[in-house]
Amino acid sequence: VQLQASGGGLVQPGGSLRLSCVASGSISSINAVGWYRQAPGNQRELVARITNGGSTNYADSVKGRFAISRDNAKNTVYLQMNSLKFEDTAVYSCRAETLKYTAEEVPIVGAYWGQGTQVTVSS
Repeated sequence: VQLQASGGGLVQPGGSLRLSCVASGSISSINAVGWYRQAPGNQRELVARITNGGSTNYADSVKGRFAISRDNAKNTVYLQMNSLKFEDTAVYSCRAETLKYTAEEVPIVGAYWGQGTQVTVSS
């Protein structure tokens, strides 16, 4: 599985950005996709995640402002970010969780990362 993230940039507080994460390769093995972020000096944190079944979860800090969605036809997961704040500044990366089964039906889980895209909120 390969992931290509894009959409970052410089935006003023209160502005919006939409990040995209395009998947290729063994797409059928993808179970869920999450967006993570890491600011300088901070640990990487989960921002939002969406499963194949459409279930979503969000970090408390972004609830009501961010929305994760997917377009299966485009093999793309989006992160719509509204009402951006200074503290949203970080490198955002997408991560795919995969699940495959061997011929003996033994489950194999995996995780794949896309490259990061910088989001800077500044006036």
